[in-house]
Amino acid sequence: MQTTRGTSITENAPDRGRRRARSRWLFVVVALAGLAVDVITKKLAVRFLDPSDPVVLFGGLIRLQLIRNSGAAFSMGENYTLLFTILASLVLIFILAVLLPRLGHVGWAVALGLLVAGVAGNLADRIFRPPSPLHGHVVDFIQLPHYAIFNFADMCVTSAAVLIVILAIFRNVAVSGEHYARTGKSTGHSAESAQSSAEPLAPERMDKTSTSTVSEAEQKSTEQ
Repeated sequence: MQTTRGTSITENAPDRGRRRARSRWLFVVVALAGLAVDVITKKLAVRFLDPSDPVVLFGGLIRLQLIRNSGAAFSMGENYTLLFTILASLVLIFILAVLLPRLGHVGWAVALGLLVAGVAGNLADRIFRPPSPLHGHVVDFIQLPHYAIFNFADMCVTSAAVLIVILAIFRNVAVSGEHYARTGKSTGHSAESAQSSAEPLAPERMDKTSTSTVSEAEQKSTEQ
């Protein structure tokens, strides 16, 4: 975005710093809250649910069926527990070491927070639950009609994936908060500050137009 004289409008450093700090705090809150809900619901499921006697809710819309899943989300790849443990660890490292320092958008903060909550929740099961460390089985207990049994962590991962697709593909917003054109080049302003940066432009143009009009009228009067 540019002014009438071609000067580029960019977000100043203090505003950018506050935006990044706000996004990171939101990321931490979402990640910790999602992880806490996952851990608590799994503990309740293990304590109160009988695998041989599932609880039916809402006329069969939801079944609370306790199982132990050695695979990935939604019981996929049950023979690759160690591989999923390694991949989940790498995903967490990538998010915390690479994406988190660049984070500057609230939408991405929610998406990455949910992703960390989901990955960390199931990773904790694989590390600490039987039959052995790094080979632990994940606790799943929520089932919809004609659907695989899952848990709250799986819901977080799925929600994060949907948000990431919306932000990256449909909204063209980078993790840093900058807008990107279809060519992949940054437009030079953040998604959250674009609207606020544009608002002062109209009055500025009006002032310049008014000044020009007054000057022309005075010149004509002098000539007459």
